[in-house]
Amino acid sequence: MHAGSRRATGALGVVLLLTACGGAEEGGSGLSGPLPGAGASSQEVAMIGWLAWMSENHPDVLVSYDPVGSGSGREMFINDAIQFAGSDAAMEADELDAASERCLGGEVIELPLYISPIAVTYNLPDLDVEHLNLSPETLGRIFDGDISTWDDPAIAETNPGVDLPDTAVVPVNRSDDSGTTENFTEYLAEAAGDAWPHEASETWPISGSQSGTGTSGVITTVQAAEGTIGYVDAAQVTEDLGTVAVQVGDEFVPFSPEAAAAVVDVSPPGDGASDLRLTIDLARDTEESGAYPIVLVSYTIVCSRYAEERDVENVKALLTYIASEEGQERAGDPSVAGSAPISDQLRERVMAAIDQITVAP
Repeated sequence: MHAGSRRATGALGVVLLLTACGGAEEGGSGLSGPLPGAGASSQEVAMIGWLAWMSENHPDVLVSYDPVGSGSGREMFINDAIQFAGSDAAMEADELDAASERCLGGEVIELPLYISPIAVTYNLPDLDVEHLNLSPETLGRIFDGDISTWDDPAIAETNPGVDLPDTAVVPVNRSDDSGTTENFTEYLAEAAGDAWPHEASETWPISGSQSGTGTSGVITTVQAAEGTIGYVDAAQVTEDLGTVAVQVGDEFVPFSPEAAAAVVDVSPPGDGASDLRLTIDLARDTEESGAYPIVLVSYTIVCSRYAEERDVENVKALLTYIASEEGQERAGDPSVAGSAPISDQLRERVMAAIDQITVAP
């Protein structure tokens, strides 16, 4: 009935402590010192694997990642509270300017190392379908509060023969500033037309709605009542919830790593993209067959300059593993995060950017 999935453990600190202790018995690697990170909760599941590898292979590096959300992660990075950030949205111009001092006169590096579909997930336990088919316009009307029951004609039109209940539709959104929200509202703004009369934003644009903090908070809220529908990183959808196949051209496409990779492949570089800022302008309104357009590209954000050589080496070691085939395969494992691996061509550009990280003069 529903797509299989994983739930985030939320036990990152415990996992890393255990692996660090185990690795320390085998001797150090030459790297040491603190390597704190924070940001997008979408990356949490993948980060558990990536940072566990770091602790296993470099046990004297005190590595951590706090999934506080994209906006908070970027703020902590700018304020020099962490060495790297995870963000589901590229930095804005004012943030780049603010980060210049933190980067000791260097540049911000933004690397798209986590690519994952955003799942639209709902709680209708008696609905016996593999996926509910919805058009972008219908999704826009649902999340704008314009569709009140699940047997609405707009939903029935794309699900012929499905016995839809008259249960009330209850949209659920993120309560915190979120890159997932920005990516989802960007999709609605570009693909849903007048059905979504709002601009893309990290902050949910409608007041008085049901909400939850972080990905786990949205899932918990959706699980709590029948008729709810929310948007979450696909890696963290639970098996008790249904998922939506979205209309792309004349077909309905469920989320998958392959479908997420397909839309990234047809998308141009973002505004201001460079050899260090590898940002992507996702083609949300694509009609490419097999492409799933509600995709989250989560960036790992670092500086091109750090104050100490140990910070440079620690950051490079972590990023090199995340970008490697092994690191991408680890996150792409369906039992881990089920993300879409970056292409070989993108990996070459990522490694060239990592090579430019150095100690400030």
